[in-house]
Amino acid sequence: MMQNSLSDSKLISLYKTGNEEAFAELLNRHKSRVFTTIYLIVKDNYIAEDLMQETFIKVINTIKSGKYNEEGKFLPWILRIAHNLAIDHFRKAKRYPTIVMEDGSNVFNTMEFSEESMESKQIVRDTHEKLKMLIQELPPAQKEVLIMRHYMEMSFQEIADATQVSINTALGRMRYALINLRKKMKKYNIAYDQNIYPQ
Repeated sequence: MMQNSLSDSKLISLYKTGNEEAFAELLNRHKSRVFTTIYLIVKDNYIAEDLMQETFIKVINTIKSGKYNEEGKFLPWILRIAHNLAIDHFRKAKRYPTIVMEDGSNVFNTMEFSEESMESKQIVRDTHEKLKMLIQELPPAQKEVLIMRHYMEMSFQEIADATQVSINTALGRMRYALINLRKKMKKYNIAYDQNIYPQ
């Protein structure tokens, strides 16, 4: 019988030697935190369950391959994996976010066509791809809050809870993300109409 008093590091060491009970104890100890982290982002029990399984599979593979080196930081490490998987889920599920700039304008207002030709549809697709590329270039904290807000439609309170920062920090990161994105859009002349996006 595995003792609850053992540290995470000790349980990982035991698991590396083939003790499956040690991992079962780690799973029982942390699965509710992992599930909550994912659920705060995806807001769906079934998806959260799937992503939790995926998280633990990734953890098992990392430990078994000898690549685990987060000594004493197992919980933050596993929560980071869960968090990233939940965000990746939305990146794949929702290809075209609605991004609203600081002045309240929609990035793609200029891209609304009543009768879309093949050419205009291609322009929209290309522009979305370029925008996704620019979002990837943002600093990690800014990129994360932008994805949560616009791809995942989370409130700032939910973003603050999920990223474990204050609501003011979440709002600040969002503001800087939009400012940086606007600069990048202007630089590359992407979906930017001076009439719709005045300075």
